[in-house]
Amino acid sequence: MPNELTHLDAEGKANMVDVGDKPESDRTAIAEGFVYMHPQTLSLIEQGALKKGDVISIARIAGIMGAKKTSDLIPLCHPLPLTKVDVDLKLDKQKNAVHIVARTRTVGKTGVEMEALTAVSTAALTIYDMAKAVDRAMRISDIRLLVKRGGVHGDYIADGTELTDAD
Repeated sequence: MPNELTHLDAEGKANMVDVGDKPESDRTAIAEGFVYMHPQTLSLIEQGALKKGDVISIARIAGIMGAKKTSDLIPLCHPLPLTKVDVDLKLDKQKNAVHIVARTRTVGKTGVEMEALTAVSTAALTIYDMAKAVDRAMRISDIRLLVKRGGVHGDYIADGTELTDAD
């Protein structure tokens, strides 16, 4: 684990990292998270029976929009020209949860991890917003980076992550 905090200057003040001299490379990231809920809530989502509409489709769009707005939300993030954002949501009946996986891609000087994490977070918050009328006990949890590819620091794959050929 690196022990240097890159977002602090020599005096300990917050600062946006200068990536101007870094080479551009193809960069991808995959993040995941879960929204846990009552089984009845999951069933309503599956049936499309919530008053606010199709939770899965709207959460997917919200996740994509969230990734595109990451630098507006996270103070020291660089704005990135995203080339791809994919948000996949699956109902997990064993866990009574919606499992969210976001994949982001860019060609640039800095990574897209924050965009993938923001996509997952935004999709999860959208699910909560759309279903809160029937289940205020929902829990957003386990948001984490699974994969980071590209850049001078090399690849990162979280322990226990199973990759497909597409990843």
